[in-house]
Amino acid sequence: MEAQFESMEGRLEEMTVAAAQPEIIADVPRYQKLLKDMAQLQPAVEAWRGYKRLLSQIEQARDMRSDPELADVAEEELRALLPREEQEKQRLRLFLIPHDPNDDRSVVMEIRPGAGGEEAALFASLLLRMYQRYAERKGYLFEAVDISDTELGGVKEAVFTLSGAGAFSRMKFESGVHRIQRVPVTEAGGRIHTSTATVAVLPEAEDVEVDIRPEELRIDTYRASGHGGQYINRTDSAVRITHLPTGLVVTCQDEKSQLKNKDKAMKVLKSRLYDLLRAEKDQAYAQNRKAQVGTGERNERIRTYNFPQGRVTDHRVNLTLYKIDAILDGDLDEIIDALTMQEQGELLKALG
Repeated sequence: MEAQFESMEGRLEEMTVAAAQPEIIADVPRYQKLLKDMAQLQPAVEAWRGYKRLLSQIEQARDMRSDPELADVAEEELRALLPREEQEKQRLRLFLIPHDPNDDRSVVMEIRPGAGGEEAALFASLLLRMYQRYAERKGYLFEAVDISDTELGGVKEAVFTLSGAGAFSRMKFESGVHRIQRVPVTEAGGRIHTSTATVAVLPEAEDVEVDIRPEELRIDTYRASGHGGQYINRTDSAVRITHLPTGLVVTCQDEKSQLKNKDKAMKVLKSRLYDLLRAEKDQAYAQNRKAQVGTGERNERIRTYNFPQGRVTDHRVNLTLYKIDAILDGDLDEIIDALTMQEQGELLKALG
C-alpha cells in the first residue's frame, strides 16, 4: 500500500509542475485533462500525507515515554492517536478501490410501468417525481426528453437526463425493478395491490466514444402532443430517431424546437449505444459486475414501497426505513449511502 500511495504522490507532484508550464496552459484540452487528473489524485494524496503525519506523531509520543517527566503526557497522546491509525488506514484502502470511469458522468434515466396496469403507471409517475426532487436536493440539472402521460396522471414512459458531477455514482443503484404495495384509488374493496415499474440508468456517453454515421439514422418528425394529450403543436417539432443497425428508437417531444428535440434524442441514443457496446465488451457487466451492488438486471426486484406500513425496503442491503413520504419526496441519500458502503465493502474484500 505504501508504494502505491508514494507513486500517487510522485505523479501529483509531477503534474503540479507540468500545470505551471506555459506550453501546457496554452494547450487547453491537454491543460483541462491535466487539471481533471490532478483533482482525482488530490484526495488520495492528501489522505496519505495526513496518515504519514499521524504516524510521525505516534512515533514522537512513543519516544517521549522514555522521559519520566513526559511519560504520562505521552501515554495520553497515544491513547488518542492509536485508534486513529487503523481508521486512517481503512480510509486509505478505500482510495485503492478500482475507480468506475462512469461514476463522474451525468446520466440518462428511463422509467416504465411494469405489472399492474394503470396503478403501475401511477407508480411510475411517483418515481419520476422522486427523482426530480432528488435532483433538486443534489443540485443536478433535470431535463425531460420524452414523458408520455396517461389520462389518470400516470406515466407510460419517462426518459430524462440528470446532469451533474458524480450523478452516475449516486444513481446507478436505482437500476432495476421497483415494487409498490398499496390500495389503489380505483379499488372499491380496499384490497392491497402490488405493482411494479422498471428503472434504467445509463451513463451519458461522450461523442468520442460512440461513432454514429448519418447513413445509419432514420430521422422522422411529427407533431408533438402534450402531456396527457392537452395540446397539439402546430409544427412538426417532435423527433423520432431510429438507429438502423441496432433498431434502437428514441423519441423526444419535450421542447418546442425541433433542433433541441433532435439534440436531446441524439444524447439518449448515444447513451443507449454506449451501454450496449459496454455490455458487449464485458458480458458479465449486468450480471456479475463486482463494482455495482446487485446485478442491475431489469427483472430484479430491488426495492419495495409499502404504503399501508409506511415503509420502504431495499432488498439488496436489507434496509427498511419507515419514512415512505420523505423518500418519495427525494430523501434517498440514506439508501444510496448504504448501497455505496456495501459496494465498497465487497471491493475491499476483493482487494484481499
